[in-house]
Amino acid sequence: MSPQRPDVVIVGGGSAGCALAARLTEDPNTHVLLLEAGSATLPEAVSSPPAWPSLAASEAGWGDTTVVQQASGAPVALPRGKGLGGSSAINAMVFARGHHTSYDSWSAHGAKGWTYDDLLPYFQRTETATSGAPGRGTSGPLTVGPVGEPNEILLACLDGAVQTGHRRAVDISGGLEEGFAPVDLNIVAGRRQSAADAYLAPALSRPNLVVVTGATAHRLLFEGTRCVGVEYGVNGLTHTAKTAGEVVLTAGAIGSALLLQRSGIGSEDDLRQAEVNVFHRLPGVGRNLHDHPRANLVYQAQRPVPTPRNNHGEILGLLRSTPDADGPDIQIIFIDIPLPNAVAPVQNGFTIGISPMRPASRGSLRISSADPCAPPVIDPRYFTAEEDVRAVVSGMNTARQIASSGALAPWGIEEISPGLAALDEESLAHHARKYFGSYCHPVGTCLMGEDEVSVVDSELRVHGLEGLRIADGSVIPSIPSNNTNATVYAIAERAADLLRRP
Repeated sequence: MSPQRPDVVIVGGGSAGCALAARLTEDPNTHVLLLEAGSATLPEAVSSPPAWPSLAASEAGWGDTTVVQQASGAPVALPRGKGLGGSSAINAMVFARGHHTSYDSWSAHGAKGWTYDDLLPYFQRTETATSGAPGRGTSGPLTVGPVGEPNEILLACLDGAVQTGHRRAVDISGGLEEGFAPVDLNIVAGRRQSAADAYLAPALSRPNLVVVTGATAHRLLFEGTRCVGVEYGVNGLTHTAKTAGEVVLTAGAIGSALLLQRSGIGSEDDLRQAEVNVFHRLPGVGRNLHDHPRANLVYQAQRPVPTPRNNHGEILGLLRSTPDADGPDIQIIFIDIPLPNAVAPVQNGFTIGISPMRPASRGSLRISSADPCAPPVIDPRYFTAEEDVRAVVSGMNTARQIASSGALAPWGIEEISPGLAALDEESLAHHARKYFGSYCHPVGTCLMGEDEVSVVDSELRVHGLEGLRIADGSVIPSIPSNNTNATVYAIAERAADLLRRP
């Protein structure tokens, strides 16, 4: 195959790009070129589940940070993967659908056919779920399931959740339940299974697939309003990839929007500020950026916490911040290490993380110049909506109740951060605003819909242009109420169907 005239050029070799390339090339008559800015060879630590906290600062990550956040007065690290597998190669390996209620708002901007029920066949197509729970996939590329032996401290937290009145869920990953349970993970035989492992590796021997790594996309190429290819750089040399069919962006909520903007597609103000000529006015590009922030309660234990074997966060809960919420809007995740905190170092302990799952805060993303190596301006505006603060405070109170349960008493625990300095609602709110991090789930910068702020239509085609689609987390109009990777895979699976349609 000549890489200059593939049927489809895919930009971004992360979760969506690997899945899409693998599915499209199942047809031997469909020729695909996959471009990835990072490397095909990632650090050995990628394969070791407990090592993931070190990966964002390695060559497997882009090293992005936000601008100074209004809530905290400090920038926030926003890890995303760079290399084949993308963020699935550096994330914490949680594989969970959002609760079905959180997909109801996807139609708010006019997107059609993207309810939870519409996505269910694509969720199932991604997975071989070892739990055997109803509604789960049985023959997909990803082998997913809870770990066989969760850390004892995390099992104690689960017992504490049940003791304090919370439901013990059967399948917290399936999108239908609320409560607490071990979550499905992308860990197979003790090693990480990334998108590159599950989807791409089995497809690499196909003659109709070409993968180019170290390929930084500079801009999209057009003839009239039709996208006909991509200009990209490898080792300082500029190349052009032309397509006989379509270009699909799968560079994620950050990368896809930035490539549009570098190509002159976006808000006139954003483009002119970056000194980029306006090619196609599309004001929604880079808007609607949102993410799950996470606040942490850190505990010291007298009893030794077992050495982590898995991903650190093997058990989580989905619950409602108020009884009248229309679905679960808080996640509580139990983490078997004491994360760095604002109060004091903890040598032996654990963490309870609390994240508002349906945040109302919205931010923006824009290029700072046409240079593809220039850092972007990322502003998620975390915790600027007060309802997000109220939700996380509700979760912190619930987490404290669990920590004070009889199940955790034998561990001799003491809350170090925030500790006794934060006993009332106002103090907890201050702690959440001041000391939070990204849960690394940015979405929404190329939102799907049919109105004037949408970027792609219900078939993932960029409005007003031909031959150009986006199929990654950037199209998500409203973030699902769980970790986002499973949803991104489902979007890519559906995109494969859309592209195969005659």
